Amino acid sequence: MTDLHPVIAKVTDRIIERSAPRRRQYLDLIERGRDAGTNRSQLSCGNLAHGFAATGEDKPVIRSGNAMNMGIVTAYNDMLSAHQPYGAYPPAIKVYAREVGATAQVAGGVPAMCDGVTQGQAGMDLSLFSRDTIALSTAIALSHAMFEGALLLGICDKIVPGLLIGALRFGHLPTIFVPAGPMPSGLANKEKVRIRQLYAEGKVGKEELLESESASYHGAGTCTFYGTANSNQMMMEVMGLHMPCASFVNPGTKLRSELTRAAVHRLAAIGWDGDDYRPLGHCVDEKAIVNAIIGLMATGGSTNHAIHIPAMARAAGIHVDWTDFAEISDVVPLLARVYPNGAGDVNNFHMAGGMSVVIRELLDNGLLHRDVMTVAREDLTDYGKEPVLENEALQWRDVPASRDESILRPVSNAFSPDGGMRLLAGNLGRCVMKVSAVDKERWTVEAPAAIFHDQDDVLRAFKAGELERDVVVVMRFQGPRANGMPELHKLTPALGVLQDRGFRVALLTDGRMSGASGKVPAAIHLSPEALGGGPIAKLRDGDMVRVCAESGVVEALVDAAEWDARETPAPPPAPYDTGRELFALFRHHSDLAEQGASPILAAMEAEL
Repeated sequence: MTDLHPVIAKVTDRIIERSAPRRRQYLDLIERGRDAGTNRSQLSCGNLAHGFAATGEDKPVIRSGNAMNMGIVTAYNDMLSAHQPYGAYPPAIKVYAREVGATAQVAGGVPAMCDGVTQGQAGMDLSLFSRDTIALSTAIALSHAMFEGALLLGICDKIVPGLLIGALRFGHLPTIFVPAGPMPSGLANKEKVRIRQLYAEGKVGKEELLESESASYHGAGTCTFYGTANSNQMMMEVMGLHMPCASFVNPGTKLRSELTRAAVHRLAAIGWDGDDYRPLGHCVDEKAIVNAIIGLMATGGSTNHAIHIPAMARAAGIHVDWTDFAEISDVVPLLARVYPNGAGDVNNFHMAGGMSVVIRELLDNGLLHRDVMTVAREDLTDYGKEPVLENEALQWRDVPASRDESILRPVSNAFSPDGGMRLLAGNLGRCVMKVSAVDKERWTVEAPAAIFHDQDDVLRAFKAGELERDVVVVMRFQGPRANGMPELHKLTPALGVLQDRGFRVALLTDGRMSGASGKVPAAIHLSPEALGGGPIAKLRDGDMVRVCAESGVVEALVDAAEWDARETPAPPPAPYDTGRELFALFRHHSDLAEQGASPILAAMEAEL
């Protein structure tokens, strides 16, 4: 067995040492949850009767207390294409549970917003904090103490992190994530991008753009680009919280149904009454969190996880920061190029061997922790195989090698010797840049700043020709405390057009860029944010700014004395429409992006 890479071992040991006090508190919490907390056997007769009153044929089994009752927490709605298939899951799960003598109930639903619908709209200001809302909703669902295990039904952006944060507070429960899979491939991504840029230039109309988008996002299932939703699925694989290689099997197939059945059967086998107890809080340990970061780098995943991974880790008493990300990125090679980092989509990636090849390659080269507690039967080795149906029965088989090295490669022939994310620091703060889709000649941009506080103002300036030059577009007052830290994907086509016209262009922001960020260098999540005195607030139009992923620098090239003397401008007014005003409490109490930008975790830790 290959030894673990020394840098990964060093980072892991540092995280373990740094996290020790909080982790001990967390493990004590989940130990109490199992042994001394409220559970079904301790419910009063009135409590229990309420819990099984409407369970029909399952009532005798739940009443007896002799078999696992599984709590289903679902993010179903039929406005999200990714989550529409979940409408049929609870009835099927109940059947699968009965097959092994168990029962299942829908414990609760969680909100699930679609960033694709709200992108560039006022509703996007609710997006990041929907994660904390989902975490709270998950905790409410599991608080009834009717369950000895949990099945989490969620896929997209903030939904998987929110479900995991909430479920970790009940970490004594064995828990499995159950995906639904991506939609079949539609319009080629290259063509979609071409139409978007033509629209940004005014060369095609809205009808042509809508036709293109409809041909791309066309049916039930996850969007097929490798953004945050599909990066979530990758993470659940490398953390061992799915059935092996369950992420990217299309909805409505026999294999998809059998993977769901396998998850239900497996959950019944890993409860605390058996000899293979696998509680969520022990599955999600320091090594699992490091594996999530490694997977992110090896596949060029979404930068949104530079926020979500620290938040998920905190929920398990683990502390990671962007230095950990950067040091891991330095030694983990890029094995996958999936749109927007390449031409193929997640269906092409899966057909090439997908997560089973990625995990096996990383394990065989000492680049992933093998010895983690997964929901499968052994360690992470199980996740280096792919599921197939043989005579209608689910089996897992080895994948000898990538079937398409234009999308997926071995470590020996990686696309890049390091991962796709850089940490930048300087007199403007700390931020991250995803460079896996950015040509290396564009990793450094030194140009005058153009300051904006609103995305629409950027687009107006673009259409007026005011950005026809080398420029660092600065979008500030976009952090969690200012407006909830919306994604700024709406800017991508316009900035891409400027870059294609030969200008050196970069985006610098204390906000977020979409998980589908692409060819334009974007220094994002700048921390501390402008609201509250972050240095980005001192920038003025025309200031020279250097953004360099090569040297890891983000700085204003302004005389130090002048810089120190500058006052910060007043922030824009607080949002007051589209329900954004309801999230004022979250905005006022959110912490830094590098800590996870979570008001609920900040408040929770303040009480410990």
